[in-house]
Amino acid sequence: MYLVCGEALFDVFLVADEGDPGSLQFNALAGGSPFNVAIGIARLGGRAGLLTSIATDMLGRRLVRILERESVSTDYLLRSERRTTLSLVSVDDSGQPEYAFYGQGSADCSVRSSDLPKIGVEVLGIHFGSYSLVVRPVADAFASLVAQNGDRFVSLDPNVRPTIEADLDIWRQRVDEYIEYADLLKISAEDMDFLYPGVPRENKIVDWLDRGVKLAVITDGANECAAWTKSGDSLCKPIFKSDVVDTVGGGDSFQAALLAQLASKGSSKQAAENLDAESLDDLITYALAAASITCSRRGADLPSGDDVQALIKSYA
Repeated sequence: MYLVCGEALFDVFLVADEGDPGSLQFNALAGGSPFNVAIGIARLGGRAGLLTSIATDMLGRRLVRILERESVSTDYLLRSERRTTLSLVSVDDSGQPEYAFYGQGSADCSVRSSDLPKIGVEVLGIHFGSYSLVVRPVADAFASLVAQNGDRFVSLDPNVRPTIEADLDIWRQRVDEYIEYADLLKISAEDMDFLYPGVPRENKIVDWLDRGVKLAVITDGANECAAWTKSGDSLCKPIFKSDVVDTVGGGDSFQAALLAQLASKGSSKQAAENLDAESLDDLITYALAAASITCSRRGADLPSGDDVQALIKSYA
Protein backbone atom coordinates (compact mmCIF):
# COMPACT_ATOMS: atom_id res chain seq x y z
CA MET A 1 0.00 0.00 0.00
CA TYR A 2 1.07 3.56 -0.70
CA LEU A 3 0.61 5.98 2.16
CA VAL A 4 -0.04 9.44 0.75
CA CYS A 5 0.82 12.24 3.18
CA GLY A 6 -0.69 15.69 3.04
CA GLU A 7 -3.75 17.85 2.87
CA ALA A 8 -7.43 17.16 2.33
CA LEU A 9 -9.70 20.13 1.63
CA PHE A 10 -12.51 21.50 -0.47
CA ASP A 11 -11.85 23.43 -3.69
CA VAL A 12 -14.51 26.11 -4.08
CA PHE A 13 -15.15 27.16 -7.70
CA LEU A 14 -16.95 30.33 -8.73
CA VAL A 15 -19.66 29.09 -11.11
CA ALA A 16 -21.83 32.17 -11.57
CA ASP A 17 -21.35 35.90 -11.14
CA GLU A 18 -24.62 37.80 -11.21
CA GLY A 19 -22.86 41.15 -11.50
CA ASP A 20 -23.81 42.05 -7.96
CA PRO A 21 -20.64 41.93 -5.81
CA GLY A 22 -22.75 40.68 -2.94
CA SER A 23 -24.16 37.69 -4.87
CA LEU A 24 -21.90 34.85 -6.00
CA GLN A 25 -22.54 31.17 -6.69
CA PHE A 26 -19.95 28.52 -5.87
CA ASN A 27 -19.49 24.81 -6.39
CA ALA A 28 -17.34 23.00 -3.82
CA LEU A 29 -15.44 19.83 -4.74
CA ALA A 30 -13.28 17.70 -2.47
CA GLY A 31 -9.58 18.00 -3.21
CA GLY A 32 -6.08 18.70 -2.09
CA SER A 33 -3.22 17.20 -4.09
CA PRO A 34 -2.43 14.29 -1.69
CA PHE A 35 -6.16 13.55 -1.26
CA ASN A 36 -6.48 13.39 -5.05
CA VAL A 37 -3.40 11.21 -5.47
CA ALA A 38 -4.68 8.64 -2.95
CA ILE A 39 -8.04 8.43 -4.70
CA GLY A 40 -6.33 8.29 -8.09
CA ILE A 41 -4.21 5.31 -7.07
CA ALA A 42 -7.30 3.47 -5.80
CA ARG A 43 -9.31 4.18 -8.96
CA LEU A 44 -6.44 2.81 -11.05
CA GLY A 45 -6.48 -0.45 -9.15
CA GLY A 46 -3.79 0.23 -6.58
CA ARG A 47 -3.93 0.25 -2.79
CA ALA A 48 -3.63 3.60 -1.03
CA GLY A 49 -4.14 5.20 2.35
CA LEU A 50 -4.10 8.85 3.40
CA LEU A 51 -2.15 10.30 6.32
CA THR A 52 -3.49 13.68 7.29
CA SER A 53 -5.57 15.32 9.98
CA ILE A 54 -9.20 15.69 9.00
CA ALA A 55 -11.63 17.93 10.81
CA THR A 56 -14.62 16.55 12.63
CA ASP A 57 -16.71 19.37 11.13
CA MET A 58 -19.32 18.92 8.38
CA LEU A 59 -16.75 19.17 5.58
CA GLY A 60 -14.32 16.84 7.29
CA ARG A 61 -16.97 14.18 7.72
CA ARG A 62 -17.70 14.40 4.01
CA LEU A 63 -14.01 13.95 3.18
CA VAL A 64 -13.89 10.76 5.25
CA ARG A 65 -17.00 9.40 3.53
CA ILE A 66 -15.42 10.06 0.13
CA LEU A 67 -12.25 8.19 1.08
CA GLU A 68 -14.31 5.25 2.31
CA ARG A 69 -16.39 5.24 -0.88
CA GLU A 70 -13.22 5.28 -2.98
CA SER A 71 -11.66 2.37 -1.02
CA VAL A 72 -8.82 4.52 0.29
CA SER A 73 -7.65 3.31 3.69
CA THR A 74 -8.57 5.63 6.56
CA ASP A 75 -6.43 3.75 9.08
CA TYR A 76 -3.86 6.55 9.20
CA LEU A 77 -6.27 9.47 9.45
CA LEU A 78 -5.98 11.76 12.45
CA ARG A 79 -9.11 13.57 13.65
CA SER A 80 -9.17 17.19 14.77
CA GLU A 81 -11.63 19.74 16.05
CA ARG A 82 -9.87 22.37 13.92
CA ARG A 83 -11.63 23.47 10.72
CA THR A 84 -11.27 22.10 7.19
CA THR A 85 -9.08 24.04 4.75
CA LEU A 86 -10.88 25.81 1.89
CA SER A 87 -9.32 26.75 -1.44
CA LEU A 88 -11.02 29.31 -3.66
CA VAL A 89 -10.30 28.46 -7.29
CA SER A 90 -10.61 30.67 -10.34
CA VAL A 91 -9.95 29.25 -13.80
CA ASP A 92 -8.73 31.27 -16.80
CA ASP A 93 -9.76 30.77 -20.43
CA SER A 94 -7.12 28.07 -20.96
CA GLY A 95 -8.28 26.09 -17.94
CA GLN A 96 -5.35 27.06 -15.71
CA PRO A 97 -6.38 27.42 -12.07
CA GLU A 98 -5.41 30.10 -9.57
CA TYR A 99 -5.80 29.27 -5.89
CA ALA A 100 -6.44 31.29 -2.74
CA PHE A 101 -6.11 29.10 0.37
CA TYR A 102 -7.89 29.57 3.68
CA GLY A 103 -6.10 27.14 5.95
CA GLN A 104 -4.32 28.99 8.73
CA GLY A 105 -4.65 26.82 11.84
CA SER A 106 -6.71 24.20 9.99
CA ALA A 107 -6.72 20.49 10.70
CA ASP A 108 -4.40 19.36 7.91
CA CYS A 109 -1.81 22.08 8.65
CA SER A 110 -1.60 21.38 12.38
CA VAL A 111 -0.14 17.85 12.51
CA ARG A 112 2.86 17.53 14.84
CA SER A 113 5.52 14.84 14.99
CA SER A 114 4.03 13.58 18.25
CA ASP A 115 0.71 13.02 16.45
CA LEU A 116 2.13 10.67 13.83
CA PRO A 117 1.06 7.04 14.00
CA LYS A 118 3.47 4.15 13.67
CA ILE A 119 3.80 3.12 10.03
CA GLY A 120 2.93 -0.54 9.52
CA VAL A 121 4.62 -3.15 7.37
CA GLU A 122 1.75 -2.99 4.87
CA VAL A 123 3.02 0.43 3.75
CA LEU A 124 5.56 -0.23 1.01
CA GLY A 125 5.71 3.30 -0.38
CA ILE A 126 5.12 6.85 0.88
CA HIS A 127 4.22 9.90 -1.21
CA PHE A 128 4.72 13.53 -0.17
CA GLY A 129 3.86 16.82 -1.79
CA SER A 130 2.19 20.22 -1.87
CA TYR A 131 1.91 22.75 0.94
CA SER A 132 2.30 20.21 3.74
CA LEU A 133 5.99 20.24 2.78
CA VAL A 134 6.42 23.81 3.99
CA VAL A 135 3.62 24.82 6.40
CA ARG A 136 4.58 24.25 10.01
CA PRO A 137 4.07 22.24 12.11
CA VAL A 138 2.98 19.60 9.59
CA ALA A 139 6.07 20.24 7.45
CA ASP A 140 8.38 19.35 10.34
CA ALA A 141 6.29 16.28 11.15
CA PHE A 142 6.49 14.92 7.61
CA ALA A 143 10.20 15.73 7.35
CA SER A 144 10.77 13.52 10.39
CA LEU A 145 8.51 10.84 8.89
CA VAL A 146 10.48 10.60 5.64
CA ALA A 147 13.76 10.49 7.56
CA GLN A 148 12.48 7.54 9.59
CA ASN A 149 11.11 5.68 6.53
CA GLY A 150 13.66 6.38 3.83
CA ASP A 151 14.19 2.65 3.29
CA ARG A 152 10.68 2.41 1.80
CA PHE A 153 9.82 3.65 -1.68
CA VAL A 154 9.52 7.45 -1.47
CA SER A 155 7.96 9.74 -4.08
CA LEU A 156 7.79 13.52 -4.15
CA ASP A 157 5.81 16.14 -6.06
CA PRO A 158 6.59 19.63 -4.66
CA ASN A 159 3.43 21.17 -6.21
CA VAL A 160 4.63 24.63 -5.18
CA ARG A 161 1.99 27.04 -3.86
CA PRO A 162 3.57 30.51 -3.44
CA THR A 163 0.22 31.90 -2.27
CA ILE A 164 0.61 29.74 0.85
CA GLU A 165 4.35 30.10 1.40
CA ALA A 166 5.91 32.93 -0.60
CA ASP A 167 9.49 32.29 0.54
CA LEU A 168 10.84 30.03 -2.19
CA ASP A 169 13.99 29.38 -0.17
CA ILE A 170 11.81 27.37 2.21
CA TRP A 171 10.44 25.33 -0.68
CA ARG A 172 13.96 24.74 -2.03
CA GLN A 173 15.22 23.67 1.39
CA ARG A 174 12.40 21.17 1.85
CA VAL A 175 12.79 19.70 -1.63
CA ASP A 176 16.51 19.31 -0.98
CA GLU A 177 15.78 17.44 2.25
CA TYR A 178 13.41 15.01 0.54
CA ILE A 179 15.77 14.35 -2.37
CA GLU A 180 17.99 12.46 0.07
CA TYR A 181 15.27 9.78 0.31
CA ALA A 182 13.28 10.10 -2.93
CA ASP A 183 13.10 7.29 -5.48
CA LEU A 184 10.64 9.17 -7.70
CA LEU A 185 10.50 12.92 -8.26
CA LYS A 186 7.72 14.40 -10.39
CA ILE A 187 7.85 18.17 -10.80
CA SER A 188 6.17 20.64 -13.13
CA ALA A 189 8.09 22.97 -15.41
CA GLU A 190 6.37 25.85 -13.62
CA ASP A 191 7.72 24.64 -10.29
CA MET A 192 11.20 24.26 -11.81
CA ASP A 193 11.04 27.89 -12.93
CA PHE A 194 9.82 28.99 -9.50
CA LEU A 195 12.50 27.14 -7.59
CA TYR A 196 15.52 27.23 -9.91
CA PRO A 197 15.26 30.27 -12.20
CA GLY A 198 18.09 30.44 -14.69
CA VAL A 199 19.35 26.94 -13.87
CA PRO A 200 19.27 24.51 -16.83
CA ARG A 201 16.76 21.79 -16.00
CA GLU A 202 19.15 19.04 -17.09
CA ASN A 203 21.67 20.21 -14.48
CA LYS A 204 19.15 19.70 -11.68
CA ILE A 205 18.11 16.33 -13.08
CA VAL A 206 21.72 15.11 -13.15
CA ASP A 207 22.20 16.29 -9.57
CA TRP A 208 19.04 14.54 -8.36
CA LEU A 209 19.86 11.28 -10.13
CA ASP A 210 23.38 11.37 -8.70
CA ARG A 211 21.87 11.73 -5.23
CA GLY A 212 19.74 8.62 -5.57
CA VAL A 213 16.54 9.53 -7.43
CA LYS A 214 15.68 6.61 -9.72
CA LEU A 215 13.07 8.34 -11.89
CA ALA A 216 12.72 12.09 -12.47
CA VAL A 217 9.83 13.51 -14.50
CA ILE A 218 9.09 17.08 -15.59
CA THR A 219 5.56 17.83 -16.78
CA ASP A 220 4.92 20.98 -18.76
CA GLY A 221 1.20 21.52 -19.17
CA ALA A 222 0.25 21.39 -22.86
CA ASN A 223 3.87 20.85 -23.88
CA GLU A 224 5.97 17.68 -23.88
CA CYS A 225 6.65 15.65 -20.77
CA ALA A 226 10.28 14.67 -20.13
CA ALA A 227 11.59 11.80 -18.02
CA TRP A 228 15.00 10.49 -16.99
CA THR A 229 16.06 7.29 -15.24
CA LYS A 230 19.12 6.57 -13.12
CA SER A 231 20.11 3.89 -15.63
CA GLY A 232 20.47 6.53 -18.34
CA ASP A 233 17.25 6.25 -20.35
CA SER A 234 15.28 9.41 -21.12
CA LEU A 235 12.41 10.58 -23.29
CA CYS A 236 10.30 13.56 -24.29
CA LYS A 237 6.71 12.71 -25.07
CA PRO A 238 3.76 14.82 -26.29
CA ILE A 239 0.57 14.96 -24.26
CA PHE A 240 -2.75 13.41 -25.26
CA LYS A 241 -4.90 16.13 -26.76
CA SER A 242 -8.23 16.72 -25.05
CA ASP A 243 -10.96 19.33 -24.73
CA VAL A 244 -9.71 20.99 -21.56
CA VAL A 245 -12.36 21.95 -19.03
CA ASP A 246 -9.76 22.81 -16.40
CA THR A 247 -6.39 21.42 -15.36
CA VAL A 248 -7.30 20.96 -11.68
CA GLY A 249 -6.03 17.54 -10.63
CA GLY A 250 -4.20 16.86 -13.88
CA GLY A 251 -0.82 16.64 -12.18
CA ASP A 252 -2.32 14.55 -9.39
CA SER A 253 -3.70 12.08 -11.94
CA PHE A 254 -0.27 11.88 -13.56
CA GLN A 255 1.35 11.21 -10.18
CA ALA A 256 -1.23 8.61 -9.19
CA ALA A 257 -0.78 6.82 -12.50
CA LEU A 258 2.99 6.67 -12.08
CA LEU A 259 2.61 5.18 -8.60
CA ALA A 260 -0.14 2.73 -9.52
CA GLN A 261 1.79 1.42 -12.51
CA LEU A 262 5.05 1.02 -10.62
CA ALA A 263 3.25 -0.88 -7.86
CA SER A 264 1.62 -3.18 -10.41
CA LYS A 265 5.10 -4.55 -11.20
CA GLY A 266 5.64 -5.73 -7.62
CA SER A 267 8.22 -3.67 -5.74
CA SER A 268 7.91 0.00 -6.73
CA LYS A 269 11.53 0.60 -5.76
CA GLN A 270 12.78 -2.21 -7.99
CA ALA A 271 10.40 -1.27 -10.80
CA ALA A 272 11.72 2.31 -10.82
CA GLU A 273 15.29 1.05 -10.71
CA ASN A 274 14.77 -1.43 -13.57
CA LEU A 275 13.06 0.90 -16.04
CA ASP A 276 14.36 0.56 -19.60
CA ALA A 277 13.43 2.62 -22.65
CA GLU A 278 10.31 0.57 -23.46
CA SER A 279 8.94 0.35 -19.93
CA LEU A 280 9.64 4.05 -19.36
CA ASP A 281 7.68 4.92 -22.50
CA ASP A 282 4.76 2.72 -21.40
CA LEU A 283 4.78 4.28 -17.92
CA ILE A 284 4.77 7.88 -19.14
CA THR A 285 2.14 7.13 -21.78
CA TYR A 286 -0.16 5.74 -19.09
CA ALA A 287 0.36 8.76 -16.85
CA LEU A 288 -0.22 11.24 -19.68
CA ALA A 289 -3.46 9.49 -20.60
CA ALA A 290 -4.69 9.67 -17.00
CA ALA A 291 -3.89 13.38 -16.80
CA SER A 292 -5.61 14.09 -20.12
CA ILE A 293 -8.84 12.48 -18.97
CA THR A 294 -8.89 14.51 -15.75
CA CYS A 295 -8.30 17.76 -17.64
CA SER A 296 -11.38 17.02 -19.76
CA ARG A 297 -13.53 17.01 -16.59
CA ARG A 298 -14.53 19.66 -14.06
CA GLY A 299 -12.27 19.62 -11.01
CA ALA A 300 -10.16 16.70 -9.82
CA ASP A 301 -12.31 13.88 -11.21
CA LEU A 302 -9.66 11.22 -11.71
CA PRO A 303 -10.04 8.29 -14.14
CA SER A 304 -10.33 4.56 -13.66
CA GLY A 305 -7.90 2.09 -15.15
CA ASP A 306 -10.49 1.20 -17.81
CA ASP A 307 -10.78 4.89 -18.76
CA VAL A 308 -7.03 5.14 -19.24
CA GLN A 309 -6.71 1.94 -21.25
CA ALA A 310 -9.59 2.98 -23.49
CA LEU A 311 -7.92 6.30 -24.29
CA ILE A 312 -4.56 4.67 -25.01
CA LYS A 313 -6.26 2.09 -27.24
CA SER A 314 -8.04 4.83 -29.20
CA TYR A 315 -4.64 6.28 -30.14
CA ALA A 316 -3.09 2.93 -31.08
